[in-house]
Amino acid sequence: MLFLWIIIFIASLAILVKGADWLLQSAEKIGLALGISPFIVGVTIVGLGTSCPELISSIMAAMRGVTEIVTAGAIGSNIANILLIVGIAAIIGRRLIISKSLIDLDLPLLAISTVLFLGTAWDKQITFTEAIILLIAYVIYLLYTFLHREEETDEIYEVLPGRPGRRKLRTVNIKNEKAIKRPKIIAKDIIMLIIGIITLFVGAKYLIDSVIKLSEILNIGAGVISLAAVALGTSLPELLVSAKAALQGKSEVALGNIFGSNVFNLLVVIGIPGLIRNLQIDETTFAFGLPVLLVATFLFIISGISRRIHVWEGAMYVLVYVFFIGKLFNIF
Repeated sequence: MLFLWIIIFIASLAILVKGADWLLQSAEKIGLALGISPFIVGVTIVGLGTSCPELISSIMAAMRGVTEIVTAGAIGSNIANILLIVGIAAIIGRRLIISKSLIDLDLPLLAISTVLFLGTAWDKQITFTEAIILLIAYVIYLLYTFLHREEETDEIYEVLPGRPGRRKLRTVNIKNEKAIKRPKIIAKDIIMLIIGIITLFVGAKYLIDSVIKLSEILNIGAGVISLAAVALGTSLPELLVSAKAALQGKSEVALGNIFGSNVFNLLVVIGIPGLIRNLQIDETTFAFGLPVLLVATFLFIISGISRRIHVWEGAMYVLVYVFFIGKLFNIF
């Protein structure tokens, strides 16, 4: 029985991630075809798409009444995003350069979002009113992002192999970004969009079922499984995006993906399920997960201020994540 539910858990995670991929591809094309600017598509559709597994599984968990999965999954996902994914991206890319726009805008917003979430989680639950506050904060985040970057002039850099520092390539005015040819919407796009949505909900249903069953069989809290396994599984889209960007030397894409995903997790992935019912935070997540989230975010901000993440920092991030998982399951 244990082996069966482990297979269901892995399969449901794979279905969830694949469903998000199908949804993202079709939604992105449909958005561009409708004349939405590439920047807005990137911030909204792409950002939402990579976080769909966390959001849908959290909504499903709230509807099932296992609300500790919601908070543990979001917290664990943010920890994995910073320590594991940024760490791996830094190792793959050898060094990640952090642009001025990320430091000026995204770092403060990530810090504010984390502090706001910690304030709402202080009493070990997220109430309806607190969920509304988190969602309002995300709306403000989106508005500020759009307004700030409409007139933003950003600098593009490339890392030169074997040389310290970076070389400025060009200056880009995002407001005057080149118009691109609109793709045409075909029947396949609509079908893939529908299939992606259905696949997401099917994967989320069996994921939550398997977490509940595994916690009963192994006598481990559902929150603990969510803090580690569910969080890691639902972070796979971010891992793929950031790893690919790091290989191509696109540091801003690799890191911007993480900033957006982490803010979305704290404000929306927790905020929307919080409208359904009050969310509980289990003891392990509160006593261990929240402090690790705070430390990971602090390390990320410090690295951001230094404007670069070296390969040795990436290795340290991954090592801290391995230690986190080991302590979570009492391996050492």
